[in-house]
Amino acid sequence: MGRERLRHWIEYLLFRIAVCIVQALSPRMCAQAAERLAAVIHSRTLRKWPLYCKLTRYNVARDNIRASFGDKYTDDQVDRLIYRMWVNLFRLVAEMAHMPRKLRLGNVVDAIIFRNKPDVVRALCSNRPVIVLSGHFGNWELAVSVFGLFGFRMGLVARALDNPFIDRWVYESRKFTGHRPISKNGGGGEMVALLERGGSLAMLCDQDAGKSGLFVNFFGRPASSFKSIALLAIEYRALICVGYARRLENETLPGGWPRFELGCEEVVDPLEFQTADAVREITQRYTDALERVVRRAPEQYFWVHRRWKNVPRSRASRRSKAA
Repeated sequence: MGRERLRHWIEYLLFRIAVCIVQALSPRMCAQAAERLAAVIHSRTLRKWPLYCKLTRYNVARDNIRASFGDKYTDDQVDRLIYRMWVNLFRLVAEMAHMPRKLRLGNVVDAIIFRNKPDVVRALCSNRPVIVLSGHFGNWELAVSVFGLFGFRMGLVARALDNPFIDRWVYESRKFTGHRPISKNGGGGEMVALLERGGSLAMLCDQDAGKSGLFVNFFGRPASSFKSIALLAIEYRALICVGYARRLENETLPGGWPRFELGCEEVVDPLEFQTADAVREITQRYTDALERVVRRAPEQYFWVHRRWKNVPRSRASRRSKAA
């Protein structure tokens, strides 16, 4: 057994032990544990170490929030947002471990408050392909799982994890409501085939697309975005639904399972865009919709993601000249 494979096995063993512990706890106990783990990650004492800040990307999160909201929040409020962000992430992981056992068609209606449900139902029943978009917000795994419970099966597009054993576990977990996971790398053929059959895709739309991406405004700053989503929508006349699952604080079911607002922020029809710049206009439209979602609960967004890592070439060249 090679060294890398051995490392993957050890990581997987530790991961499965953690999953077993989480599944043995009640949802309420998991929520309490998430608060404590977030307090450790966000400890002021540990943040005095530059290496620790680098590993947790504290400065990245702080700078992203500051650049996105300006002077809206004080330093203490920004600090609180980052703490709540970690709570949300730990709760998401625990909820993902519980979902195959806890989430069923018989109880999902009690756990969900729907917002703009008719819009997304009309889209999914339109006999046209549908691309469901979300971001690293709330519980994005639950957002698509609910569709599967109601019979709307989709292809889930995501990047494969570095550890193949953990990736396989996540792959199987995402299938529990009937969805079909598709690898983001090399899965283009599957995506096209599914849209050609009138099927639906689900994916996250807030990843940095690199220097050659399409730059649109996100919180007032150019953010590199993938052109492929808009191009697929135009080519296959696919409706774009921007959805989310926002955890409702202090609202739980008996046993501690949280309640969520499952919403459709906007439906974008590519047939409405007939200009030469339709790809940019569509990309900006769904990005604006995601921004509105994040603004309603910024503590549930993953601010450590380097969404604005790359800048447009013209701006990058001006920076290099100034240097």
